[in-house]
Amino acid sequence: MAPITDVEGRRIALSNLEKVLYPATGFTKAEVLHYYATTAEVLLPHLRDRPVSFLRYPDGPDGQVFFTKNVPPGTPDWVTTAEVPRVEGPSRMVLVQDLPSLMWAANLVTEFHTPQWPVGAPGEADRLVFDLDPGTPATVVECCEVALWLRERLAADGLEAYPKTSGSKGLHLLAAVRPAASERVSDYARDLAVAAERAMPRLVVHRMTRSLRPGKVFVDWSQNAARKTTATPYTLRARPRPLVSAPVTWEEVENCGAPEQLAFTASDLGPRVQDYGDLLAPLLDPDHAGPLP
Repeated sequence: MAPITDVEGRRIALSNLEKVLYPATGFTKAEVLHYYATTAEVLLPHLRDRPVSFLRYPDGPDGQVFFTKNVPPGTPDWVTTAEVPRVEGPSRMVLVQDLPSLMWAANLVTEFHTPQWPVGAPGEADRLVFDLDPGTPATVVECCEVALWLRERLAADGLEAYPKTSGSKGLHLLAAVRPAASERVSDYARDLAVAAERAMPRLVVHRMTRSLRPGKVFVDWSQNAARKTTATPYTLRARPRPLVSAPVTWEEVENCGAPEQLAFTASDLGPRVQDYGDLLAPLLDPDHAGPLP
Protein backbone atom coordinates (compact mmCIF):
# COMPACT_ATOMS: atom_id res chain seq x y z
CA MET A 1 0.00 0.00 0.00
CA ALA A 2 1.27 3.47 -0.89
CA PRO A 3 2.37 5.53 2.11
CA ILE A 4 0.07 8.41 3.02
CA THR A 5 1.81 11.75 3.55
CA ASP A 6 0.29 14.87 5.07
CA VAL A 7 1.14 18.00 3.09
CA GLU A 8 -0.26 21.17 4.64
CA GLY A 9 -3.31 19.27 5.87
CA ARG A 10 -3.91 17.31 2.66
CA ARG A 11 -3.44 13.54 2.65
CA ILE A 12 -1.54 12.32 -0.41
CA ALA A 13 -0.68 8.73 -1.33
CA LEU A 14 2.88 8.60 -2.65
CA SER A 15 3.53 5.45 -4.66
CA ASN A 16 6.58 3.47 -5.86
CA LEU A 17 9.09 5.69 -4.09
CA GLU A 18 12.02 3.35 -4.79
CA LYS A 19 11.33 3.10 -8.53
CA VAL A 20 14.33 4.26 -10.58
CA LEU A 21 13.01 6.78 -13.11
CA TYR A 22 16.32 7.93 -14.57
CA PRO A 23 18.40 4.76 -15.10
CA ALA A 24 21.47 6.68 -16.32
CA THR A 25 21.93 8.12 -12.83
CA GLY A 26 19.78 5.89 -10.59
CA PHE A 27 17.54 8.87 -9.75
CA THR A 28 14.42 7.56 -8.03
CA LYS A 29 10.83 8.68 -7.73
CA ALA A 30 11.47 9.65 -4.11
CA GLU A 31 14.21 11.99 -5.36
CA VAL A 32 11.79 13.46 -7.94
CA LEU A 33 9.32 14.23 -5.16
CA HIS A 34 12.08 15.68 -2.98
CA TYR A 35 13.21 17.90 -5.84
CA TYR A 36 9.74 19.34 -6.36
CA ALA A 37 9.19 19.82 -2.63
CA THR A 38 12.45 21.73 -2.21
CA THR A 39 11.99 23.94 -5.30
CA ALA A 40 8.31 24.67 -4.67
CA GLU A 41 9.01 28.22 -3.48
CA VAL A 42 10.37 29.25 -6.89
CA LEU A 43 8.36 26.84 -9.06
CA LEU A 44 4.85 27.44 -7.75
CA PRO A 45 4.60 31.14 -8.73
CA HIS A 46 5.21 30.15 -12.37
CA LEU A 47 2.49 27.48 -12.22
CA ARG A 48 -0.10 29.40 -10.22
CA ASP A 49 -3.24 30.48 -12.10
CA ARG A 50 -2.15 28.80 -15.35
CA PRO A 51 -3.83 25.63 -16.65
CA VAL A 52 -1.31 22.81 -16.59
CA SER A 53 -0.67 20.20 -19.25
CA PHE A 54 1.18 17.17 -17.91
CA LEU A 55 3.73 15.26 -19.97
CA ARG A 56 3.72 12.04 -17.99
CA TYR A 57 6.43 9.36 -17.90
CA PRO A 58 5.47 7.11 -14.97
CA ASP A 59 8.04 4.43 -15.90
CA GLY A 60 10.82 6.86 -16.75
CA PRO A 61 11.74 8.51 -20.06
CA ASP A 62 12.37 5.11 -21.69
CA GLY A 63 8.80 3.99 -20.94
CA GLN A 64 5.48 5.31 -22.16
CA VAL A 65 5.41 9.11 -22.43
CA PHE A 66 2.06 10.85 -22.97
CA PHE A 67 0.36 14.23 -22.62
CA THR A 68 -2.57 14.74 -20.26
CA LYS A 69 -4.46 18.00 -20.69
CA ASN A 70 -7.81 17.18 -19.10
CA VAL A 71 -8.16 16.58 -15.36
CA PRO A 72 -6.71 13.06 -14.76
CA PRO A 73 -9.02 10.37 -13.36
CA GLY A 74 -8.75 10.11 -9.58
CA THR A 75 -7.81 13.77 -9.08
CA PRO A 76 -8.64 14.71 -5.46
CA ASP A 77 -11.55 17.10 -5.05
CA TRP A 78 -9.30 19.58 -3.23
CA VAL A 79 -7.13 20.11 -6.35
CA THR A 80 -8.25 23.30 -8.11
CA THR A 81 -9.55 22.84 -11.64
CA ALA A 82 -11.00 25.26 -14.17
CA GLU A 83 -12.82 25.09 -17.48
CA VAL A 84 -10.73 26.55 -20.28
CA PRO A 85 -11.51 27.04 -23.97
CA ARG A 86 -9.87 24.70 -26.47
CA VAL A 87 -10.06 24.43 -30.25
CA GLU A 88 -12.13 21.26 -29.95
CA GLY A 89 -14.37 22.79 -27.26
CA PRO A 90 -14.04 23.67 -23.57
CA SER A 91 -12.27 21.28 -21.23
CA ARG A 92 -11.46 21.14 -17.53
CA MET A 93 -7.79 21.40 -16.60
CA VAL A 94 -5.76 21.34 -13.40
CA LEU A 95 -4.36 24.43 -11.68
CA VAL A 96 -1.35 23.72 -9.46
CA GLN A 97 -1.91 26.42 -6.86
CA ASP A 98 -0.13 25.18 -3.74
CA LEU A 99 2.32 22.66 -2.31
CA PRO A 100 -0.24 19.84 -1.83
CA SER A 101 -1.38 20.00 -5.47
CA LEU A 102 2.25 20.21 -6.60
CA MET A 103 3.17 17.07 -4.68
CA TRP A 104 0.04 15.24 -5.89
CA ALA A 105 0.97 16.13 -9.49
CA ALA A 106 4.64 15.25 -8.98
CA ASN A 107 3.56 11.79 -7.81
CA LEU A 108 2.13 11.26 -11.31
CA VAL A 109 5.73 11.72 -12.62
CA THR A 110 5.33 14.60 -14.99
CA GLU A 111 6.79 17.53 -16.81
CA PHE A 112 4.77 20.69 -16.23
CA HIS A 113 3.76 22.69 -19.30
CA THR A 114 1.81 25.97 -19.22
CA PRO A 115 0.45 28.44 -21.78
CA GLN A 116 1.53 32.07 -22.04
CA TRP A 117 -1.80 33.27 -20.59
CA PRO A 118 -3.43 32.98 -17.15
CA VAL A 119 -6.67 31.09 -16.56
CA GLY A 120 -8.55 34.32 -15.88
CA ALA A 121 -7.86 35.65 -19.38
CA PRO A 122 -7.63 32.77 -21.87
CA GLY A 123 -5.86 33.79 -25.05
CA GLU A 124 -4.59 37.04 -23.50
CA ALA A 125 -0.86 36.49 -23.23
CA ASP A 126 1.16 38.16 -20.49
CA ARG A 127 4.47 36.74 -21.64
CA LEU A 128 6.31 36.04 -24.86
CA VAL A 129 8.50 33.00 -25.47
CA PHE A 130 11.06 31.82 -28.00
CA ASP A 131 12.16 28.19 -28.03
CA LEU A 132 15.66 28.06 -29.51
CA ASP A 133 16.14 24.53 -30.79
CA PRO A 134 19.53 23.54 -32.27
CA GLY A 135 19.76 21.18 -35.22
CA THR A 136 22.77 18.85 -35.02
CA PRO A 137 25.67 19.60 -35.12
CA ALA A 138 24.58 22.94 -33.63
CA THR A 139 24.20 22.94 -29.83
CA VAL A 140 23.08 25.25 -27.07
CA VAL A 141 26.30 27.22 -27.72
CA GLU A 142 24.81 28.46 -31.00
CA CYS A 143 21.47 29.01 -29.22
CA CYS A 144 23.25 31.41 -26.88
CA GLU A 145 24.53 33.44 -29.80
CA VAL A 146 20.98 33.74 -31.16
CA ALA A 147 19.61 34.55 -27.70
CA LEU A 148 21.99 37.47 -27.35
CA TRP A 149 20.81 38.90 -30.68
CA LEU A 150 17.17 38.48 -29.67
CA ARG A 151 17.83 40.11 -26.28
CA GLU A 152 19.10 43.25 -27.99
CA ARG A 153 16.23 43.26 -30.50
CA LEU A 154 13.64 42.88 -27.74
CA ALA A 155 15.35 45.57 -25.66
CA ALA A 156 15.10 47.96 -28.61
CA ASP A 157 11.33 47.40 -28.44
CA GLY A 158 11.22 47.99 -24.68
CA LEU A 159 11.02 44.32 -23.65
CA GLU A 160 13.45 42.70 -21.21
CA ALA A 161 14.32 39.08 -21.97
CA TYR A 162 15.18 36.33 -19.50
CA PRO A 163 16.82 33.00 -20.47
CA LYS A 164 16.37 29.47 -19.19
CA THR A 165 17.54 26.13 -20.46
CA SER A 166 14.92 23.99 -22.15
CA GLY A 167 16.08 21.03 -20.08
CA SER A 168 16.82 19.28 -23.35
CA LYS A 169 19.13 20.58 -26.09
CA GLY A 170 18.21 24.23 -26.36
CA LEU A 171 17.33 27.48 -24.69
CA HIS A 172 14.11 29.35 -23.92
CA LEU A 173 13.85 33.11 -23.97
CA LEU A 174 10.96 34.79 -22.14
CA ALA A 175 9.72 38.35 -21.73
CA ALA A 176 6.82 39.78 -19.76
CA VAL A 177 4.36 41.70 -21.93
CA ARG A 178 1.32 43.74 -21.09
CA PRO A 179 -1.71 41.53 -21.76
CA ALA A 180 -2.33 41.22 -25.49
CA ALA A 181 -4.11 38.76 -27.75
CA SER A 182 -2.03 35.63 -28.27
CA GLU A 183 -2.37 36.10 -32.04
CA ARG A 184 -0.74 39.53 -31.79
CA VAL A 185 2.09 38.24 -29.61
CA SER A 186 2.60 35.33 -31.98
CA ASP A 187 2.75 37.66 -35.01
CA TYR A 188 5.32 39.85 -33.29
CA ALA A 189 7.43 36.83 -32.30
CA ARG A 190 7.30 35.50 -35.86
CA ASP A 191 8.49 38.87 -37.21
CA LEU A 192 11.46 38.78 -34.84
CA ALA A 193 12.28 35.19 -35.84
CA VAL A 194 12.26 36.24 -39.50
CA ALA A 195 14.46 39.24 -38.67
CA ALA A 196 16.89 36.96 -36.82
CA GLU A 197 17.15 34.70 -39.88
CA ARG A 198 17.82 37.70 -42.12
CA ALA A 199 20.50 38.98 -39.75
CA MET A 200 22.14 35.54 -39.26
CA PRO A 201 21.18 33.42 -42.28
CA ARG A 202 23.93 30.87 -41.70
CA LEU A 203 22.84 30.33 -38.11
CA VAL A 204 19.07 30.83 -37.85
CA VAL A 205 15.97 29.31 -39.42
CA HIS A 206 12.45 30.42 -38.54
CA ARG A 207 10.58 27.60 -40.26
CA MET A 208 10.02 24.17 -38.73
CA THR A 209 10.95 22.30 -41.94
CA ARG A 210 13.34 19.56 -40.81
CA SER A 211 15.50 19.69 -43.94
CA LEU A 212 16.39 23.34 -43.21
CA ARG A 213 17.50 22.79 -39.61
CA PRO A 214 20.79 20.81 -39.54
CA GLY A 215 23.55 23.03 -38.16
CA LYS A 216 21.15 25.90 -37.46
CA VAL A 217 19.05 27.17 -34.59
CA PHE A 218 15.31 26.95 -35.15
CA VAL A 219 13.73 30.03 -33.55
CA ASP A 220 10.37 28.55 -32.66
CA TRP A 221 7.96 31.46 -32.24
CA SER A 222 4.83 29.27 -32.50
CA GLN A 223 4.60 28.52 -28.77
CA ASN A 224 3.00 31.94 -28.36
CA ALA A 225 -0.19 30.62 -29.98
CA ALA A 226 -3.05 30.39 -27.49
CA ARG A 227 -3.30 26.60 -27.89
CA LYS A 228 0.41 25.95 -27.29
CA THR A 229 2.32 25.38 -24.05
CA THR A 230 5.95 25.59 -22.97
CA ALA A 231 7.91 23.71 -20.31
CA THR A 232 7.43 25.59 -17.06
CA PRO A 233 10.52 27.02 -15.34
CA TYR A 234 12.09 24.49 -12.95
CA THR A 235 10.23 21.47 -14.33
CA LEU A 236 12.11 18.20 -14.62
CA ARG A 237 12.27 16.82 -18.16
CA ALA A 238 11.81 13.28 -19.48
CA ARG A 239 15.43 12.87 -20.56
CA PRO A 240 18.00 10.15 -19.77
CA ARG A 241 19.28 12.29 -16.87
CA PRO A 242 17.08 14.33 -14.47
CA LEU A 243 17.64 17.56 -16.37
CA VAL A 244 15.74 20.67 -15.37
CA SER A 245 14.46 23.64 -17.37
CA ALA A 246 16.67 25.96 -15.35
CA PRO A 247 16.83 29.77 -15.34
CA VAL A 248 20.32 31.04 -16.20
CA THR A 249 22.08 34.38 -16.05
CA TRP A 250 22.98 36.41 -19.10
CA GLU A 251 26.61 36.11 -18.02
CA GLU A 252 26.30 32.33 -18.30
CA VAL A 253 24.77 32.72 -21.76
CA GLU A 254 27.54 35.09 -22.87
CA ASN A 255 30.29 32.76 -21.59
CA CYS A 256 28.84 29.46 -22.79
CA GLY A 257 31.51 27.60 -24.75
CA ALA A 258 30.29 24.01 -24.39
CA PRO A 259 26.87 22.34 -24.04
CA GLU A 260 27.60 20.89 -20.60
CA GLN A 261 27.98 24.41 -19.19
CA LEU A 262 24.22 24.91 -19.53
CA ALA A 263 23.02 21.43 -18.52
CA PHE A 264 21.58 21.43 -15.00
CA THR A 265 20.16 18.44 -13.14
CA ALA A 266 17.86 18.35 -10.12
CA SER A 267 20.82 18.22 -7.76
CA ASP A 268 22.20 21.46 -9.19
CA LEU A 269 19.09 23.52 -8.56
CA GLY A 270 19.20 23.77 -4.77
CA PRO A 271 22.56 25.58 -4.74
CA ARG A 272 21.55 27.72 -7.73
CA VAL A 273 18.34 28.87 -6.08
CA GLN A 274 20.28 29.60 -2.89
CA ASP A 275 22.78 31.70 -4.85
CA TYR A 276 20.44 33.44 -7.30
CA GLY A 277 16.89 33.15 -5.97
CA ASP A 278 14.40 33.04 -8.83
CA LEU A 279 16.12 34.56 -11.84
CA LEU A 280 12.73 34.69 -13.58
CA ALA A 281 10.93 36.55 -10.78
CA PRO A 282 10.61 39.72 -12.91
CA LEU A 283 8.28 37.80 -15.24
CA LEU A 284 5.79 37.66 -12.36
CA ASP A 285 5.87 41.43 -11.73
CA PRO A 286 3.42 43.45 -13.88
CA ASP A 287 5.73 46.45 -13.54
CA HIS A 288 8.30 44.60 -15.66
CA ALA A 289 5.86 43.97 -18.49
CA GLY A 290 6.34 46.06 -21.61
CA PRO A 291 3.83 46.87 -24.34
CA LEU A 292 4.16 45.21 -27.72
CA PRO A 293 5.34 47.72 -30.32
